[in-house]
Amino acid sequence: MGRIRFLNAGESHGPALTAIIEGIPANLKLSLDYINTELSRRQKGYGRGGRMKIEKDQAKILSGVRFGYTLGSPITLLIENRDWENWTDIMSVQGQPTEKREIVHPRPGHADLVGGIKYGFKDLRNVLERASARETTTRVAVGAVCKQLLEDIGIKIGSYVVSIGELSVRELLEFIPLEERGKRAEDSEVRIPIPEEDEKFKKLIDLAKQEGESLGGVFEVFATGVPIGLGSYVQWDRRLDGRIAQAMMSIQAMKGVEIGEGFELAKKFGSQAHDEIFYDKERGFYHKTNRAGGLEGGVTNGEPIIVRVAMKPIPTLMRKKSLHSVDIKTKKPFLAAKERSDVTAVPAAAVVGEAMLAFVLADAVIEKFGNDNWIEIKRRVEEYRDYTKSF
Repeated sequence: MGRIRFLNAGESHGPALTAIIEGIPANLKLSLDYINTELSRRQKGYGRGGRMKIEKDQAKILSGVRFGYTLGSPITLLIENRDWENWTDIMSVQGQPTEKREIVHPRPGHADLVGGIKYGFKDLRNVLERASARETTTRVAVGAVCKQLLEDIGIKIGSYVVSIGELSVRELLEFIPLEERGKRAEDSEVRIPIPEEDEKFKKLIDLAKQEGESLGGVFEVFATGVPIGLGSYVQWDRRLDGRIAQAMMSIQAMKGVEIGEGFELAKKFGSQAHDEIFYDKERGFYHKTNRAGGLEGGVTNGEPIIVRVAMKPIPTLMRKKSLHSVDIKTKKPFLAAKERSDVTAVPAAAVVGEAMLAFVLADAVIEKFGNDNWIEIKRRVEEYRDYTKSF
């Protein structure tokens, strides 16, 4: 594996969320405004719940950066929870527990029950607080650091929503370039690359809200400008496609990942499935198609990386649509607990997917080119790009 890693900590309704990133080299220029812009992107999207009206996520850098440049030491990020003031008696570090807002009715599809059994909790709030997708706030902040590293060597990452519920725009995307899809998605309330289709999606989300339902969907994350040769085929855990898939599946509520044409390739003959190889003096080796999604044998092939991710509907449903569950104390049937939640978070999940792809690719860049000084690493990347063209 590579050299960059991060750990995050914090509960959904605790005082703050934190992350420590280790392995970012010295002399990389970092912008706090860039990080906060990424955090604001995660909070957008039609169908988000009341929590987004309370929080306005802003990061603080507590270590590892001086006068806008990294020091090579661990970077500490802090994001305070504004809602903490309403939860001080419930989420206190000291004192005695209270039954106020105690959760004993596990939600189907959530970590509530399995987490309670695993860790021995009779109040499932202990599970909910950490299993919550609020944790992804720190992932986006970490991803924003990694994005700045990647952009400095010409790698750009973006995302867009393909479908929400039964509505899809996938068949309309064929002739829209990847980066253009990402730009157009920024103008859409549901993050689709065709903003003029927004109203159809908003009506579906409104209907789901009226019915007390939630909606899942599919989003795509892409990276352009990726050089040939990131990742490796020599060991299973160094294959970059596997590392990307694991990173995406680690996001809350994700249930499927495919790279390139993924499952569609299983339906085709070999002659229809693989990307033919061509050569040009200016470009070097290249492909006219990208069915593989930028990865062959666990290694980047110079084409854009395309990752498609399926998100299930959020487990928290409003009361009239609550699913059957069992009280963990009395063992009697009950309707599952209701916690403030979104109708859909697919647009936000796409931004989290960007962050995770950025982290994996930054890690792969440092793995291949890295030492402790970004100035040297950047020069090495430029030399390698010239080498791949003349190979």
